[in-house]
Amino acid sequence: MSPMRRILSLWLRDAGWLALAVLLSLAALAAGVALMGFSGRYLALSLAGTAVLVPLGLQFIGSVRVVLRYMERVVSHEAIFRALADLRVWLFRGLAASAAGGLGFRRAGDALSRLVNDVDALDGLFLRIFVPGMSALMLVPVLAWVLWREHAAAALVLLPFLYVAFYLPVLAARAARENAGKAGQAMSGLRSAALDALHGLREVKIFEAEGRMLAAVQSREAALLAAQRELVAKGSALNARAFILAQGGILLAILLGFLGAPVAAIIAVMVLTTAFETVLGLPRAGLLYGQANAAAMRVVQAAEAPPAVPDPATPSPMPSRNSIAFEHVSFRYGLDRPWVFENLSLQVPQGARVAILGPSGAGKSTIAALLLKLVAPVSGQIRLGGTDVLLLPSEELRHRIAYLGQTSQLFADTIRNNLLLGDPAADDARLWAALEDAQVADVVRALPEGLDAWVGEGGATLSGGQGRRLALARTLLMDAPILVLDEPCAGLDAATEQEFFKVLNNVTEGRTVLLILHRLTGVEQLDRIWRLTGGALISAAG
Repeated sequence: MSPMRRILSLWLRDAGWLALAVLLSLAALAAGVALMGFSGRYLALSLAGTAVLVPLGLQFIGSVRVVLRYMERVVSHEAIFRALADLRVWLFRGLAASAAGGLGFRRAGDALSRLVNDVDALDGLFLRIFVPGMSALMLVPVLAWVLWREHAAAALVLLPFLYVAFYLPVLAARAARENAGKAGQAMSGLRSAALDALHGLREVKIFEAEGRMLAAVQSREAALLAAQRELVAKGSALNARAFILAQGGILLAILLGFLGAPVAAIIAVMVLTTAFETVLGLPRAGLLYGQANAAAMRVVQAAEAPPAVPDPATPSPMPSRNSIAFEHVSFRYGLDRPWVFENLSLQVPQGARVAILGPSGAGKSTIAALLLKLVAPVSGQIRLGGTDVLLLPSEELRHRIAYLGQTSQLFADTIRNNLLLGDPAADDARLWAALEDAQVADVVRALPEGLDAWVGEGGATLSGGQGRRLALARTLLMDAPILVLDEPCAGLDAATEQEFFKVLNNVTEGRTVLLILHRLTGVEQLDRIWRLTGGALISAAG
């Protein structure tokens, strides 16, 4: 299925609304053509000296056209808003499924561009492309019948102008398709540069790098503007052709009047004015279609990208035990990349607390990624309760393992809603219990809004230690029997780090715990300590 057809298939649930919008649009167009045709006839008769009373029907048609146009706008916007809401939810689910945990995901700017810009480009697919196209297709046979009925020669002379005009959107779509890749890359680059500058604003100020960061943003902005100017220039040229065709057709209709067919000429001028109103929008519709087609390709590519480690056709049932075993595992991120480790073996019995130490880049976080089935080993096996994790369903596996990393995100929302990510069904009693376990309940009680207090972007209203404990409370709400903690205290001072691990010792009793750390604080309660160095695990303590 082509990307465009895939997008349209997602809108089938709103097919009733969309069909009603199309019918109202066609009815409004038909009323407009009828209004202009009858007006032309009565105008021609009055100019010929025939006394004419404007019938009430003409007034009725004009009123109906206004009502139909208003209803079409209301219904079409309701239809497209519903369709876009479904599309954004589908895209977000696809992004989440193909990039669980955020490891190895595309640039944030590119993801944001697809989620916002590309979906916005599809906004015009119905209102500015499909509806005008349908209107134009319906208009040609109606116009042919009206003109042929009034004057066959006029029809034969004027209709070719409309048919030529229909080729303009094809040229426009081709130009937009050629330009879309360039513009899309430029927009992603601009968003990435802007996001980097905003997220690292503190460092930018410290190192007085405002000029360099601004230059990087401006260079990407210039690339985007160049792509947009190129498309606007092509679109303007095509609009000019459409305008010349429209005026040429109307001029020919006027000349017919001088050649002895005044009534047919006036009717033709009036009807063609309405017809070319639609035709003049076709080049723009073609440009939008080319952009929408490229956007659909990017959206479908992002939403339906397969996960890095797909589930088997027939997954094995989840094991009852929670022991972890790495058996002769070798892994690297690409054929041209060095081995992260080779022939690595590790045993974590059920209920044990094990720490893996090592410097940055040693591969500690890769162990977590392998266990969570975000990447697959080149050779060897990772077993959970004796079953190879590659044979287990990913969703159930990740419900069995709670992960807390060094960059656990606190969202710009309430404390309650941040906690409910761990368990959407948790009531207030469970939320307070998790906060008590994480020893951050007193901090929340001291806030005027309590659980409904606003956390701020990235947990801005909390200290580093409070934010990390809130993230721990959220992790505990999962009630998962296995905890994987990857540098959970990164960025905290030594005293806060020690307090965090004292809390952790108490709340993880009975669970299988895998701690991934640079160093120990001395307060952790551990059964085994391993050091990862040179791609091999070396026992540091028993």
